[in-house]
Amino acid sequence: MRRRGLLLAAMGLGAGSAAWKLWPDEGWWNPCRPLPTPEHLANHEFVRSAWIGLDPAKVWDVHVHLLGMGAGDNRIWVNPALRNILHPFEFIHAKFYANAACEIGRDEAAENAYVARLTALQQTRPAGSKLMLLAMDYFHDESGNRVPGRTVFHVPNDYAAEIAARNAARFEWIASIHPYRKDCVEALEWAARHGARAIKWLPSIMGIDPASPRCVRFYDALVRLDMPLMSHGGYEHPLLDSGALQEFNNPLALRRPLERGVRVIVAHCASTGAGIDIDRGAHGPEVENFSLFSRLMDDPRYVGRLAGDISALTETSRVGPILRYIIKKTEWHGRLLNGSDYPLPGYIPEISIARHVDQNFITPAQGRLLVEIRQYDPLLFDFLLKRQISVNGARFGAAVFETADFFAKGKSRT
Repeated sequence: MRRRGLLLAAMGLGAGSAAWKLWPDEGWWNPCRPLPTPEHLANHEFVRSAWIGLDPAKVWDVHVHLLGMGAGDNRIWVNPALRNILHPFEFIHAKFYANAACEIGRDEAAENAYVARLTALQQTRPAGSKLMLLAMDYFHDESGNRVPGRTVFHVPNDYAAEIAARNAARFEWIASIHPYRKDCVEALEWAARHGARAIKWLPSIMGIDPASPRCVRFYDALVRLDMPLMSHGGYEHPLLDSGALQEFNNPLALRRPLERGVRVIVAHCASTGAGIDIDRGAHGPEVENFSLFSRLMDDPRYVGRLAGDISALTETSRVGPILRYIIKKTEWHGRLLNGSDYPLPGYIPEISIARHVDQNFITPAQGRLLVEIRQYDPLLFDFLLKRQISVNGARFGAAVFETADFFAKGKSRT
């Protein structure tokens, strides 16, 4: 009963006003059924047809997390609060993500098993398709000093590079470098030499103000190296004391890198929360972050340099008008990039298939098949769901899934 009570409390914190979500229709836990996925699912026409019209060599999932619990010598570091019941929100959050990833344990073998499972899932995809693995830098203060106490987790660049290099036919990697670091440009140059395709920031978690002049030298180095920046946009569920920095996730803060010539990807299309309309001054009105993102996307100055990452758009709290709008906004599709936010698709209460059926995004028959596939392969589930979502006949176009060209030197999306 104690464990159940904690889970209910955790879901209450994450559910907001959506009271129905407190009792998820598929249960609480990912059953993590053993691989391989049964033949009747893996070779189902539903699965095979999803690849029709796509060039697998261009299908890169742009948002895949490397996770661990800080065991062994793989150099991943996790804040102790995530393992401490006295920090219930952080503790439960970590438990759900561990289950979504099929139980990351606290020993080195279990952490290696996370990468092994990710590799096994990707091996079933058509040759040429890849996952882009994310590093994550520490929180840094305004002087550029590392602050472990305010860091949620750290995935080193050299670890991400190493994992990607082990299976270069299936993985790419995205570095994470805090721009206030004194060595940020040198670190960026190292990442570029070692094959990083982009840089990932989560501003509120890392303590980065993208609008700060401190970032300019980093932006100029990104332009020189022709490397895109992927930055989280919109509300981020706070862990530790990161909730105080939500303003750093304001999409309009990304005007500065865009104006320096950086190619920018706004993760999740800034589809949650609200931010100050800083175009109207520091004390401007509060506006939905998605509206601010839309303003940037519709600005002709940023065509070819600004893109949106559609990871997490199928999460229950986002399924509704915003998802419907993005699917119908077909002129954006050439500037949208598919990412799974893995292991999020395995976080069972966060993505309700019944909700998608109720909203007429998918049919009941599709929903039943997706429920079964998800129990074995959340990555495939995420891909299939996004391939099938339909709004009055409109769907995500092939370009949304053929993301590789965006990361090639000298490329842009129009």
